[in-house]
Amino acid sequence: MSEKFKIVIGYVIISLIWGSTWLAIRLGLDSLTPLIASGLRFITASVLIYVFMKYMKVSLQLDSVSIKIYFFLGIFSYYIPFGLVYWGEQYVPSGLASVIFAIFPFVVMFFSKLALKSEIIDRNKFIGVISGFIGIYLIFSDDLSFDFSNYLWGMLAVLGSATLQAFSAVAIKKYGKHLNPISMNFLPVTIGGILLLASGVLFEDLSKIKIDGKAVASILYLALFGTLITFTIYYWLLKKINIVILSLSSFITPIIAVFLGWLLLNESLQKNDIYGSLFVLLGLVFANLSGLKKYFTETMKVKRWE
Repeated sequence: MSEKFKIVIGYVIISLIWGSTWLAIRLGLDSLTPLIASGLRFITASVLIYVFMKYMKVSLQLDSVSIKIYFFLGIFSYYIPFGLVYWGEQYVPSGLASVIFAIFPFVVMFFSKLALKSEIIDRNKFIGVISGFIGIYLIFSDDLSFDFSNYLWGMLAVLGSATLQAFSAVAIKKYGKHLNPISMNFLPVTIGGILLLASGVLFEDLSKIKIDGKAVASILYLALFGTLITFTIYYWLLKKINIVILSLSSFITPIIAVFLGWLLLNESLQKNDIYGSLFVLLGLVFANLSGLKKYFTETMKVKRWE
């Protein structure tokens, strides 16, 4: 299997799984409080990551740079962003939250321009990001009537989460090239999980918690698929492809969530959902236009030589 094919498969996997995590989170929040739910997810994931590391015989890198990155990720990629987005979604409709979080690729472009001189951000990538954002707006446009004063803090929380996630991704792209994508998640996820659980115990009403089948299924699914598998692939992809193109996966996940809701929850599928999805796909094509041209040019050359 060629590396290009592995990259495509990895991109599809993280998009599909992260698109399904919204359903799993919704299921878990019927029984658990937000911070406790996310904390249990990451603590469970840390155990699974450790077992996977042992199985793959991957050791934990403990040099001073790696330790700093682990603590940075634990706080700025897991604890604060997930705490903000879980807290914010209590006050902001999911459609509005999805549109706000769709600024993620824009922030990635901004930080990349400042910190990553090797990353090429051309006109096609910019058009791709704009097209993708329009698509997300179209999908959730019916849900965007809101009272700004009531949703302000929730909106700021989701915006802060997207900004921190983008900053963390660019920082890892620049400083974390030496880290193994399997082991680099272990300590950050553990740190984030402990801090989220501690915050939940301190600030949430624990009497609302019910440990039932839905809670267990949600935690296990999000730990195994939504954390271990997806973040391992995500950090591997971060080493292999342009970070702006990778960030566009955040446009695909809401589409997956919409179609899963239609298939599994009998939610309605509107024309805007179709039009928005087409804009997102068009954006992905534009963002990858240079790579596609190069691929087809190389393919034609090979065929001529044959």
